[in-house]
Amino acid sequence: MTGFTVALVLVVAAAGLLRWRRPAWYWLAFGVTLAVLRVLVRYGSIMDACGLTVPPARWRLALARATNRPMPESRPPRILRLRPTRTGLVLRLKLRPGQDAFDVAAASDRLRHSFSMYGVTSRELRSGVVEVRMTGYDVLKRVQMPAAIQTRPMRVPVALRQDGSVHYRDYRAIPHALTLGATESGKSVYQRNLVAGLAPMDVALVGIDCKQGVELFPLARRFSALADNPDTAAELLDALVARMADVYQLIRAQQRITVDVPDAEIAADIWDLPDGLRPTPVVVLVDEVAELALYANKEEEKRRDRIITALVRLAQLGRAAGIYLEICGQRFGSELGKGITMLRAQLTGRTAHRVNDETSANMAFGDISPDAVLAAIQIPAEMRGIAIAGDSSGGWHRIRAPHTSLRQAVNLCNRHADRTPDLPELAPFRPALTGPAAAAPVPSVKPSPATA
Repeated sequence: MTGFTVALVLVVAAAGLLRWRRPAWYWLAFGVTLAVLRVLVRYGSIMDACGLTVPPARWRLALARATNRPMPESRPPRILRLRPTRTGLVLRLKLRPGQDAFDVAAASDRLRHSFSMYGVTSRELRSGVVEVRMTGYDVLKRVQMPAAIQTRPMRVPVALRQDGSVHYRDYRAIPHALTLGATESGKSVYQRNLVAGLAPMDVALVGIDCKQGVELFPLARRFSALADNPDTAAELLDALVARMADVYQLIRAQQRITVDVPDAEIAADIWDLPDGLRPTPVVVLVDEVAELALYANKEEEKRRDRIITALVRLAQLGRAAGIYLEICGQRFGSELGKGITMLRAQLTGRTAHRVNDETSANMAFGDISPDAVLAAIQIPAEMRGIAIAGDSSGGWHRIRAPHTSLRQAVNLCNRHADRTPDLPELAPFRPALTGPAAAAPVPSVKPSPATA
């Protein structure tokens, strides 16, 4: 008996130590088993206490009266599947008649307390089926991306969501995005993760960093073009607009709209072109958009209007030509002048790190979701990297990117420097490299047979 007691004490002490120092290990070793038992044993009573049950059907009540049996109890949603994950549990529930997915979402906080979980979120998969994701610990405190990540062209894993799933930046689904955040909020780390995810892909990176290039120029070996001041940025954006026009001419030449051509083969953007003719997609990263919109005299005002007009044109027309925008800044509102709100309307993806006032949060989510605005202004200052990510559909998530140092990002960009395409239109803006020579650039735009 003494040996058993000592062993039990050691196990409890080990569990407590793991829960304090390594919550992920604790969850996999002990937490997942305890959580599954809690859900299976207490499921019916908890659903009843949270108001997620429905009265028994009338025919069941009539049958109970006719046979002198006890009255049937209220019925909770039926569990279709219970799946443990490395961060929590996933329940798939079949709703009873009269229940709605909003009922489960409204009871999420009560379910979190009742099941002793760290977080509970829900989403409707299809009519009558709801997926409830439970997290057993704070996955955003120490971000660890899963080893197996689903990747495909132009889809980059950049952060971890609060429910334990991976947050992707999918350029083909959401072409343009806006990222806001105060100083020391984690925008730079988010941007590094974005560049690090794009570096191994066949994509051209174009950077505009008006802080004299301190953020993007260390990554220059993977960039096809860089600008470190508003004057160069204006010329670079004009070159991108010219490239967009050339790509559209290439698409027109390859459409071949005849009766014999199937609908699936008619080209409407670069992704419909054959692999041998498809131009390299371009991702444009603007580090601080306010520096492009501010002016102090008439000459700077003309330059500012030229820059904003080019950005609006790229945001409106660039998707089909494979040009995608990543706009970053501390504030992004109408005080930056005309054309800014038109540009913001084209930026479907929205990410807001810690902001200093509610107005800044409204700039990102005021036209999308009031709940996202409230979540953005509640981000604590000591939790750098925490952000709220949403899109025009109104859905939003709390995310955090894994910490990537500048040295790590530089090493990754240098490793994939051979993937840097040589864009003829942007050759004057190719960054001058110092140190060991970079690998030869990859040609990107193939001439169309119709125009060769």
